[in-house]
Amino acid sequence: MNRRKLLGGGFLGGLAAALGSRAHAATPDKPKVVYHLSDLDKVAFVMGNIRNHYEGAPGTTIALVVHGPALKAFQTSQANPDFTKRFGEARQSGLQLHACGNTMKATHITLADLLPGFVNAEEGGVVRLAELQSQGYLYLRP
Repeated sequence: MNRRKLLGGGFLGGLAAALGSRAHAATPDKPKVVYHLSDLDKVAFVMGNIRNHYEGAPGTTIALVVHGPALKAFQTSQANPDFTKRFGEARQSGLQLHACGNTMKATHITLADLLPGFVNAEEGGVVRLAELQSQGYLYLRP
């Protein structure tokens, strides 16, 4: 019975140490986050979150991956002047913009149709999200 306690305690202690060192290793010097946006009705909310994020945590690297219906809001022809201004402010703060290549193909949208600054996530928005997470970006989906 003591052997079980010792083995269990050793295992749990080792697990805690491994998780602790992993968490420490994953903590970046400069925070990096990626916002996931696919819902058209959440575009203004997410852009507000990004603005608040920059204000509350200056120096954070922020990426936005847009796919599905939300991409329509970023078309130059759809954006109103207020949204275009807020979008430009986010870009000036350093916002990295990724448009899902699959959504662009399916909806016949090109980068030229979008507000400036987007890059084509040719492999798809969800693939780009996974890539950014593997690079240490924290995932946020408001």
